[in-house]
Amino acid sequence: MGFETSPLPGQPAFGAVVTGLTRADIDDPAVGARLRDLWIDQGVLVFRGLEQSRDMHVRLSRIFGTLLNHEVIKDTPGQDPEVMDIVWTGDQEVYVIDGEERAAWLPWHSDLMYAVQINRGGILRPLELPERGGGDTGFIDRITAWDKLPAALKARVEGLSVIYASHFNVAISPFAGAPGVRLARESKRLSMYSASPRPRVVHPLVYVQPETGRKVLNISPWFADGIEGMENEEGDALLREVIAHATRPEHSYFHRWTPDDMVLWDNWRISHCCTGIAPNDRRLLQRTTISGDYALGRLADSQQQPVGA
Repeated sequence: MGFETSPLPGQPAFGAVVTGLTRADIDDPAVGARLRDLWIDQGVLVFRGLEQSRDMHVRLSRIFGTLLNHEVIKDTPGQDPEVMDIVWTGDQEVYVIDGEERAAWLPWHSDLMYAVQINRGGILRPLELPERGGGDTGFIDRITAWDKLPAALKARVEGLSVIYASHFNVAISPFAGAPGVRLARESKRLSMYSASPRPRVVHPLVYVQPETGRKVLNISPWFADGIEGMENEEGDALLREVIAHATRPEHSYFHRWTPDDMVLWDNWRISHCCTGIAPNDRRLLQRTTISGDYALGRLADSQQQPVGA
């Protein structure tokens, strides 16, 4: 068989834990095809017991597509073009949430929803975990979120699109879903991002997963800026209602990292977040980025211009 699967702990609606893979399995085209089918079906795959190395990380990732240099690091000197460091060493931004300082904290989002083109997904691997715990990575399945959306709300949102903006500072993001969040310490990275805002873009609020015909509630709270054609109180209230539904605890899985994990997610379908760590702790993960745009994003109407101009 090549591998065994079991449900994610506490989450029967989506995702799978994959065990029993070997290096020979990784290079077997038949095993790769089964893993790709499983990924499309489940959205999140947690791999356990694999050799923990850059080579295995990259080999496993290539089963699911061509790797690309993530936009966040593509101009960074000396950065590995296929494996990106996600590191907290004490010199990045810190937020206060519910009265507690948190570093390496990220609200619910999908990769690059502030851009016209997104990516297909990625695989995370831990190299250094915080001594005091925390730093869990959360995943939300937006197919499950759509399936459980009340019929009346489904009828209201089908055909609508959401405008996204580069609100990298979560404290000024209008729909990030973290009321009362405050930026306690800025960073050079955040200052650089904030100094060069990008044109706003539009992505559909509902779309169909091409391989299965299942509908996806396509919302990324962190970068949401409003509903296209409804940037008013009514539209904002509707968007907040959709986000509140999508981020309900029963639609999520929070992965508590152990040293032998690798976790794959489908960015076309899954939102993710990080719960954060104590500012004086350390955390280092690495990720690959799998190429593949779903070709549904566009510039907002007020900023139409050729992509890349």
